[in-house]
Amino acid sequence: MITDTTPAHVAQSADVDERATIGDGTTIWHLAQVREDAVVGSGCTVGRGAYVGPGVRIGNGCKLQNYALVYEPAVLEDGVFVGPAAVLTNDLYPRAVTPDGTVKTNDDWQAVGVTIRTGAAIGARAVCVAPVTIGRWATVAAGAVVTADVPDFALVAGVPAKRIRWVGRAGVPLERTGPDSWRCPTTGDEFTESGGVLREAPSRSTPRN
Repeated sequence: MITDTTPAHVAQSADVDERATIGDGTTIWHLAQVREDAVVGSGCTVGRGAYVGPGVRIGNGCKLQNYALVYEPAVLEDGVFVGPAAVLTNDLYPRAVTPDGTVKTNDDWQAVGVTIRTGAAIGARAVCVAPVTIGRWATVAAGAVVTADVPDFALVAGVPAKRIRWVGRAGVPLERTGPDSWRCPTTGDEFTESGGVLREAPSRSTPRN
């Protein structure tokens, strides 16, 4: 992945904690908030009003669109897209108070995070309920609610989200070329499916013994 070595740009109205780490070439737009100990890689875009929680880890080349909410301890690998107003949650059993009515503090709950693997995309207003993992190059459709792990290259939609197609690195639905084989119409990449798992087929140029 190409990295940008220009200095980061932070809009005047953005709130970036001095303990956060922001990579070269990253732009943080108006009213966005990046909390303490968060790490945002190089060449990223953090849109207007987006939120990045304490200790969140974001790789290189990621895009958080306007008002995306990424709660700690989420981990986003390189090239991840999070659409407008999407939410990555962090509380399995949310309550404002304990059973006896006492206001909860940080000591009264354990945060659990969403993990998004390389190249995956989360559509507008989708909700990923921690601690799910979104696989490499997967796509979560707009408005989906993800309550279970998403396989690599899967396109999931609905409430709760279910796999409806396979997609390639370009995000375009794959075309079936055989009982267990698929092809990306955009890149020409080929894939094989086995047991509900999609894998990239070896390159035709790869020598065989």
